[in-house]
Amino acid sequence: MQNLIDKYNLAPHPEGGYYAVVYESKQAVTSPVVNKERKAITHIYFLLLKGQVSKFHKVAHDEIWNFYEGDPVKLIKYNGSTVEEDIIGSGCSDYAAVVEGGIYQAAESTGDYSLVGCSVAPGFEFEDFSLLRDDLETKEKFLEKFPGYRRFV
Repeated sequence: MQNLIDKYNLAPHPEGGYYAVVYESKQAVTSPVVNKERKAITHIYFLLLKGQVSKFHKVAHDEIWNFYEGDPVKLIKYNGSTVEEDIIGSGCSDYAAVVEGGIYQAAESTGDYSLVGCSVAPGFEFEDFSLLRDDLETKEKFLEKFPGYRRFV
C-alpha cells in the first residue's frame, strides 16, 4: 500500500498505522473537557495495513471514524469495564462509528488494508492523547480481564 502512503503523504502514527492531517478548523472553541482552547474540529486520514494494529488509546473528545476504502476495519472500545467491537466498511451494516471522548479505542484491518478518516471535535491535540500501556493500573486491570486483546496494548 505504498501508493496510498505516498499519495496522501502518510506518516507513522504513535498508536500504529499511518496518518496525515487533512483538516484543522480555523475556528476555535474552549473545550469543556480540558478547559483549553482547541480547533473546532480536526480530520485525518488513517491507514492500517494487514498485521498492524492501532494500540489502545484515548482522546479527550468525541471521535468519528469513517470508512473510505480497502477491507472493513474492526474498532474496539473499552470503557473501563466492558469491551465492544464494531466493524465498519464495505459489506458491513455501517460505514461510520463513534468513540466518545475518554474511552479507550483500538483498531485493526480485517484484510490487507483499511483507509479511514477520523474527525475529532473539539479538535485533536497530542496533549489530549494517551496510550493504555502508559496507565499501568488500568493496563493491568484490562489485561487481567481481557487477555485476548494483549496485542492491542
